[in-house]
Amino acid sequence: MSEDKRDLTLGLLLKSLLEKHSLSMRKLSTLTGIDTATISRIINGKQQAKLNHLKQFACHLNIPIERLIKAAGFEVGRHREDIHLDIHNSVDTIQEVLGNLFDQQFTTARVEQELDKYQQYAQTEEGHQIIYQDFKTKVEQVSGAGPFIEQLKHMHTEYCKDTTSTAKRAVLGSALLYFILSADIIPDYVFPIGYLDDAMAVQIVLNRLSKINNTG
Repeated sequence: MSEDKRDLTLGLLLKSLLEKHSLSMRKLSTLTGIDTATISRIINGKQQAKLNHLKQFACHLNIPIERLIKAAGFEVGRHREDIHLDIHNSVDTIQEVLGNLFDQQFTTARVEQELDKYQQYAQTEEGHQIIYQDFKTKVEQVSGAGPFIEQLKHMHTEYCKDTTSTAKRAVLGSALLYFILSADIIPDYVFPIGYLDDAMAVQIVLNRLSKINNTG
């Protein structure tokens, strides 16, 4: 779908919702905190809506966010096994894509902070038990397929080996705990954007493992 077609579709939907609820763009601006000029540009196809815009519209126009996301040109409701993202996409490329969807520039910092936290947790007995006991259950919850699952299964196997070094096990554990415990930064129903923070997390961990292997 072209960008013009995508924006027009969303614009028409928003216009119909404003009419349905007897709202002006100025009133919607007051409700959502989004500048009236921004709303006008989105409705008229002159600006791409960000995810936070769609969330506010969904809340105040009483419409499922999935409908707005679909109208904006993103596929929804896809499963992980349908995703064909290259797991080795560079972090910079992923960051650029995410930056186009969010008002605040998306950086690797949030994912790295989560991984740093889980790297410490992986070295505790509690974290260790979660990885051993809950990994398979989590895999089953996501249907056990997808571009990241096989990589994570391999990481889990390496984590459980007695011969794996403490440093490497901690890094592996950060990825596994991120997968088991962390809520995705971006909703998975936003296809394919909802899987990019997963790709970023896996790529960051692979880079960290590469550094360990090179210095080992």
